[in-house]
Amino acid sequence: MTAPDPASYGPKAAALLADRLPALGPGSPNAAVFAALKAFDPARDLGKPAVDPASARACLAGLWLLHDGLDESHAISQGLTTPEGSYWHALMHRREPDAWNSKYWFRQLGDHPVVAQLLKAAPELGYAYTTPAAFVDFGETVRGSGSADEELAKRVQALEIRLLFDWCYRKATGA
Repeated sequence: MTAPDPASYGPKAAALLADRLPALGPGSPNAAVFAALKAFDPARDLGKPAVDPASARACLAGLWLLHDGLDESHAISQGLTTPEGSYWHALMHRREPDAWNSKYWFRQLGDHPVVAQLLKAAPELGYAYTTPAAFVDFGETVRGSGSADEELAKRVQALEIRLLFDWCYRKATGA
């Protein structure tokens, strides 16, 4: 299972979803796309009209997170009272890094279909994904090591971001 083709999300979202392998930590904000992110209107820029405004906002939280805009992503996800808001919130805290807070939000999330997708897809990358908490711990162990395991964790994280974005996009647009 691979992440969906970004071109299916419309040109503005596709451009922002271009190949990017975010750091396990806060990373370096990709200022080159911040103007496009600030101008991005999730109600109209997802390639289809949004029928679920909260899920459309969740897409924007994911785009900010992908480009290391942790504060912007946090402001959006924290304002969402949906499972997807909790999921983006957990990912943002994992990147911060604040493992305890990330695990807290994963506990609030409970079961989510994207976790089930990761259970199936992560082994294709070489990682035996078991739980969000275990992946938080793995990231804590390998972050900053420059090891092959750190690169693996980044690829799994990128897959997770794209799968969650796709889930939010489908909810947002009724696709």
